[in-house]
Amino acid sequence: MDLPVNRFKAALRAGVAQIGLWNSLPSPACVEVIAGAGYDWILIDTEHSAVDLSLLHGQLMATMEYPATSVIVRPPWNDMVTIKRYLDLGVQSLLIPYVQTLGEAIEAVRYTRYPPHGVRGFAGSSRASRFGRINPYHGGAGDQTCVLIQVETPEAVEQIEAIAAIDGVDGIFVGPGDLSAAMGHLGNPGHPDVQRAVDAAIRRIRAAGKAPGIITGDEAMARHYLEIGALFVAVGADVGLLTRASDALLQRFRTAPR
Repeated sequence: MDLPVNRFKAALRAGVAQIGLWNSLPSPACVEVIAGAGYDWILIDTEHSAVDLSLLHGQLMATMEYPATSVIVRPPWNDMVTIKRYLDLGVQSLLIPYVQTLGEAIEAVRYTRYPPHGVRGFAGSSRASRFGRINPYHGGAGDQTCVLIQVETPEAVEQIEAIAAIDGVDGIFVGPGDLSAAMGHLGNPGHPDVQRAVDAAIRRIRAAGKAPGIITGDEAMARHYLEIGALFVAVGADVGLLTRASDALLQRFRTAPR
C-alpha cells in the first residue's frame, strides 16, 4: 500500500489557489456534509471547539468518501504530544496556532518529523500507516506532511520572513480575529489598520516563497485576498452558514403576512 499523496501540499507548491471551509461543529456528520460540497479543503478546528481526539477520529473517517477534499486540522496549541497524536490518526496537514517566534515555528516543524529531523514519536501500526500496511511509511511521512504556521499578533507578523525561511514550513496563515484584537480593534478585523496589515502580510508571505492563507466570510474580501496572492482561503464557516441561513429563513416567515 502506498503512502497517500498530500494533494493540498502539492497544490500550494504549484501555486494553485485552494478554496476552503472552516468546521467548528463537533460532528462527523457535519464534516461529511461539508466534504461532499467539493471544497478544495476543510479545516477541522480543535482550538475553539469541543472536538476531542476520538471525535476527530470519526470526523476524519467521515471524509474518506471525498478524497478530492483535503483535511487540515488546527490543534489547540503548538504542542508536541497533541501533534503527534493527530499525525498518528492520519492527519497530513496541520495549522499551528499562535506561533510568536522563530523558535516556536522551528519546534512546530520538528514535532511533525521523525528523528534525526525532528522529535515525532515512533508508532508501528497507527492509522496513519494504515495499521502497518504502508511500507515504508516512516521514511516518507515528512514529505507528505504540510505545516502551516498561524501568525496573529503584530510581533508574529514581524517574523514572517524568518518563519518563511524555515525548511518544512509550507504556508503562513494570517489570523485576522486575534490580529485585530492585538492591534486594539477587538472584534473588528475590517478596521482599515488591520486590513492594511493583513494585505501587507499576505504579500510578504508570497514574496518570501511560501503560501499565504486567511479566513473571511466576506466574499468580496476573499476575492481580494486571492487577487493579492493568498493561496489558501477559507471563504466561510459551518457555524456562520448555519446561523445566517436559519435566521434568514425564520425572518422570512416572521415578516410574511399571515
